Amino acid sequence: MIWIAVDAMGGDHAPQHIVDGALAATRHFDLGVALAGPADLVGAALERHVNSVGDVDNARVRIVDAGDVIAMDESPVAALRRKPRASIKVAAEVVARGEAAALFSAGHTGATVMASHAAFGMLPGVDRPALAAAIPTRRRAARDRDRQGAPVPAILLDVGASVECRPQHLLQFAVMGRLYARVAFDIESARIGLLSIGEEASKGNELTREAHRLLKASPLSFIGNVEARDVYSGQADVIVCDGFTGNVALKISEGLVEVMEALLGEELSSTMTMRVGSLITRRALRHFRRRVDYSEYGGAPLLGVARATIVGHGRSSAKAVRNALAMAYRFAAHRYVERVEEDIADAAVPHS
Repeated sequence: MIWIAVDAMGGDHAPQHIVDGALAATRHFDLGVALAGPADLVGAALERHVNSVGDVDNARVRIVDAGDVIAMDESPVAALRRKPRASIKVAAEVVARGEAAALFSAGHTGATVMASHAAFGMLPGVDRPALAAAIPTRRRAARDRDRQGAPVPAILLDVGASVECRPQHLLQFAVMGRLYARVAFDIESARIGLLSIGEEASKGNELTREAHRLLKASPLSFIGNVEARDVYSGQADVIVCDGFTGNVALKISEGLVEVMEALLGEELSSTMTMRVGSLITRRALRHFRRRVDYSEYGGAPLLGVARATIVGHGRSSAKAVRNALAMAYRFAAHRYVERVEEDIADAAVPHS
């Protein structure tokens, strides 16, 4: 059975949503969860779950006492130094000791990145970690000649782990993203794109121009630059950029989806004709929400660190936590970290 260390105090709705999602994962997958947090608070969340949902399989759940919590507005460097028993740090130490195969947190992203780096170190040949976000596209998987299957997401990385990057870091991100696409979405030969301000190789800043040269010379299936308007088109399976650019792009996208949903809801409920139409289109709207909802994927893997680490959205629901732990389970079961190390070596990726 694969064990996953969970920061039970990470996220806006911790510990209850974290605990509920973790227990749902234990019912659907062959995994156990080590819940790190103040024993009294985590125990109370478990008790509320028992009262509302049912029994807990004690063979798959254990509490790891961690008395401190890092708030979202704290400096991660200062907080990790000042709070040696912070829940994210204790959870990372559980994995580092070999008592769990993967780590999950929906708490402070900076603290999660730093705690993972400190506890696990980086993979040989990888200089910087990268957060990889799954984003919706218009492309669908071919199911047969006449029909098409489920939408195929693209992977955008980095979306916030490494703000300042060098060209070779983007090449490393591409190698890691290619394997992530294979493990998570069955994309055997991922097409790699470089996020830039124009399709021509000469466009962009010094970082993107040199990264373009490295990617073009690599054995990857590099399709060239991808402009921001084409990120969701599906023409690239993996899109690489520095963490500052990726985080801005991701946050703008999240905000746009929320505004679109709100505006569409207002328009559909504005008149009687629209209200009747909204009943007809409700099913389509549900499918739309499912395609753009971050909770469907659960979290973003932190690629490059030497243990499987999944970072959840701060607003993670129980469903998002359950899906994030499913991703952590797949990463551990498919030996993702070991395979990235092999791919980096095979690709002879330069590093600083």
